[in-house]
Amino acid sequence: MQILILGAAAGGGFPQWNCACANCASLRAGTLAARPQTQSSIAVSGDGERFLLINASPDIRQQINANPALQPARGARDTGIGAVLLVDAQIDHTAGLLILREGERLPVYCTPPVHEDLTTGFPVLRMLEHYCGVDWQPLSADGTSFEVPQVPGISLQAFALSSKAPPYSPHRHDPHPGDNIGLLITDSGSGRRLFYAPGLGELEPHLWAPMRAADCVLVDGTCWTDDELSRRGVGSKRSRQMGHLPQHGPGGMIETLERLPEARKILIHINNTNPILVEDGPERAALAAAGIEVAHDGMEIVL
Repeated sequence: MQILILGAAAGGGFPQWNCACANCASLRAGTLAARPQTQSSIAVSGDGERFLLINASPDIRQQINANPALQPARGARDTGIGAVLLVDAQIDHTAGLLILREGERLPVYCTPPVHEDLTTGFPVLRMLEHYCGVDWQPLSADGTSFEVPQVPGISLQAFALSSKAPPYSPHRHDPHPGDNIGLLITDSGSGRRLFYAPGLGELEPHLWAPMRAADCVLVDGTCWTDDELSRRGVGSKRSRQMGHLPQHGPGGMIETLERLPEARKILIHINNTNPILVEDGPERAALAAAGIEVAHDGMEIVL
């Protein structure tokens, strides 16, 4: 199984267009040991030819241009993307669907709550009916195994996560199972597995079995501390309030991932304010000491 990290950053990317925090300002000045990152998305393939695009970020055109495996290769108009799967309805995971409007009719896999959000509050799926059209494939977030016919060689299971629906969702303050999901993806030949959850905000009991079954866990790395935005002088919301588990501190992601000693552990969906973006910083060193990696655009994982 081949996993391409198309984008490793949280919403807004790194540097964020309107942000002059220490990270963004220093990256623009060329004085930071860090690299620019586009907004979070991955592509997964079982045969190296047909890929499942998991989340369509606003940066999808740039990401396709940076990844030859997704580019036209079989005809005058073509793509290596066989289908799209959405883990939530957030803008930074769905706005890129509009960039794919020139292609063939688009198979889109998502849960009913996400489909509701994308046909009401942010009606991108309705908009696409005027262009390529969409074939919605509903997902159940109860761990039932399913396959994506357009992407052979892998099977998937979706698990509900406790997180927030987008601000435009009709149930923003009335959470529904399936607003946000994590995925256990299995290579049908080798049996090796990836657990992917860029919006993992709480480690609920039902998530431990799929996480322990995974050879690699690729999970939420949004903030280093719960009060990161206020520390950086760019906001007042706390990481947990936004539905993201911070890395540092009691009950944080570092402490949580210690319970998975056998798995390869990688953080993704990293906010522009997070000091782990600094490759020679103490926070990155602390992650390395805990056996945790930081995803970056262009990273490839083979299981």
